[in-house]
Formats: sequence, structure tokens, C-alpha cells
Amino acid sequence: MHTPLKIGTRESKLAVVQAEQLAAFCDKTGLPCEIVTMKTTGDIILDRRLDEVGGKGLFVKELDIALREGRTDVSVHSAKDLPSELPDDLPILGFSRREDPRDVLVLPKGSNVWDLDRPVGCASSRRMLQLRDLYPNVSFETVRGNVLTRLRKLDEGQYGALILAAAGLKRLGLEKRISRYFSTEELIPAACQGTLCVQGRAGEDYNELSPFFDEDAALAARAERAFIQALNGGCTSPIAAYAERDGDTLTLRGLYRSETSGNYRRGVLTGPASRPEALGVTLGMRLIMEVERKDQA
Repeated sequence: MHTPLKIGTRESKLAVVQAEQLAAFCDKTGLPCEIVTMKTTGDIILDRRLDEVGGKGLFVKELDIALREGRTDVSVHSAKDLPSELPDDLPILGFSRREDPRDVLVLPKGSNVWDLDRPVGCASSRRMLQLRDLYPNVSFETVRGNVLTRLRKLDEGQYGALILAAAGLKRLGLEKRISRYFSTEELIPAACQGTLCVQGRAGEDYNELSPFFDEDAALAARAERAFIQALNGGCTSPIAAYAERDGDTLTLRGLYRSETSGNYRRGVLTGPASRPEALGVTLGMRLIMEVERKDQA
């Protein structure tokens, strides 16, 4: 008889729904499990943008501590929330099949016309930078909190629209709230957007979880994470990355903006799917050089 696998997750509804995907797999395969929820620093500090208060690591710190102390056996994360550098003792075990990676426009309930005179609720500098290219006159106000909190603020009239991830809305059964999908060329997603990541403790046997993981998602995630690492992904500057596999090849689309000059470049690179990290690093270095040339022009 197995001891129940303790699955650690943030306590927001979306995070729990995501952890339940792993729990459902465990139930199907006869592996006992239980979900352990907790509030992270990123869930508590809601009055400022993430890049102003410490970045993505705020969503994983408490989960990492619980994993190290044995209060949980694995952590389930939105892979886009993971810092670019991870501790050696808490390795990534694998990535789930990717949900829809696109960003979407959400209008106030009952509205079918986007009022561009009112601010868009958005806490992502990546989204703001790219949306301004499409709609130069758009204005923004920071919005934080979980998806349901953001939707409530939108419907109360605080914003003219929200930009959210399609994956989160679909997982919450809120796909009908989507007014417009942005293609991955229009708004390049955050690295690993739409993918779940499972972290465990080094040296332990997690083989029973292997069928939950997806090879295509893992190859894309490895390329995208290598791209943001090459660009010092812990910084506050907007970075976007999206990779797609087609047979033996992998195509990576990326965006990088200089923190100092504000200049930015998009780029696309295709390479062998067997070398995702090399693809990410190569595109990252290429965009750095292109931005530096623009800075010096």
C-alpha cells in the first residue's frame, strides 16, 4: 500500500484545478494522493506588479520549503511562474501536455465592444509592450489577484478589458468570457504559458508519474527556459518565448527588450528538436546582439 502522494500547490482556485489534473492521473493509475494547499508571498502582495516586488520566485518560495521539509512530495506549478534558475535539490520531474498557450482579450460581462478609452487591466510588461504595437493608443492600469478577482474588478467597471492567458480561463471553465484570441505572432506568450510543471526532491523515485508528462511540452519548455536564461530571465525586462515542435524540428519565437535602452527585438529560429537548449541560447544571443546594434545606431 502506497503512502499518499502529497501534491503541493497554491491555494487559488486555478492552482487547485491544475493540481487536480495530477491528482486525477494518480486516481486513474491507483496511486493514492492528496492535495496540500498554501498561500505564497506572490498571493499576498497584490498592490504592485511582480517585477517591482521580486518576480516569479514569489510564487514558489513557500512550496519549495514544504517540499524540502517533507510536508509535500511534489509541487505543481504553472510552468511560466517558475524562476529561470532552480535549486539542484528540487528538480523538474516533467511537464504536462500544453493547454492553449495564447493570450486573450476579456471584456466586461455583457459587453461586445472594446472601449479603448478605458484602461486595460494588466500586470505583465510583456503583454503591455506587445499590445501597444497592435493598439498604440491603449492605456494600462495594474491589476493583480487571481483570475476570478480580476474578472470581478473588470465587471465592476474598473477596466475596459483584461488581457489573460487562455489556458487559465479554459481550465476554470470560463472560455465563454474570451472575446478575442491573440495569435502567438501578435502576442508572443510568456515562456511555458499553458504548461504545468511538476517539481520533486532529488534522489527520490517518481517513475510512477512518468506517463503524466508530455515530450512535446518538455522540448518546448526546455527551449523557452533556455532562451530566458540566456537573457538573464530573472530581470524585470519583458521577455517572451514560444516554441512549437514539427516532427524532428523545433521553431522558437522570442522577444527581448533591453532594460537600459528600452529597445526591443523579436526573432524566430528553427533547429533540431533534439537540441532545444541550444536553440534557446542561440536565439537569445542573436536578439541581444540585434538590440545592442540598435542601441549603438
